[in-house]
Amino acid sequence: MGRILAVDYGEKRVGLAISDELQITSSPLITLLRSGDDEIIAEIIQLAQKYRVEEIVVGLPVRTDAKQGEMEQRVRSFAKKLQCKTKVPVVFFDERFTTRIAEQVLLEADLSRQKRKQVRDKLAAAILLQSYLESKVREREAPAEP
Repeated sequence: MGRILAVDYGEKRVGLAISDELQITSSPLITLLRSGDDEIIAEIIQLAQKYRVEEIVVGLPVRTDAKQGEMEQRVRSFAKKLQCKTKVPVVFFDERFTTRIAEQVLLEADLSRQKRKQVRDKLAAAILLQSYLESKVREREAPAEP
């Protein structure tokens, strides 16, 4: 098995997280300041090569009313550009509430606003990735349909 890289794409920052080689746990990796998609994509591709990533998971900000929002369209466009520049499969996973969960964890840790800002996005990516890894385990363990 190879590692999985998670991308939490935001308007100002992009959080990245990486799995272990057994795809059991996720760890926050880095937060990139968004200057443009091309720079972010180049950095993601470089990290994917460095960590021998076999899959890239992009968090999809699905709205609770199931309508496609502007941010979802931007994320889909970004992922399409990313997929065109790499041979590593790019998949989507619902990222609803990951940033909110990350913010709550950081508040409970009593971090200053500045410290929270520095780690929130990569922690959100780690939460996204851990949810994705757990969903893969559930799929493998699900009983086969008769």
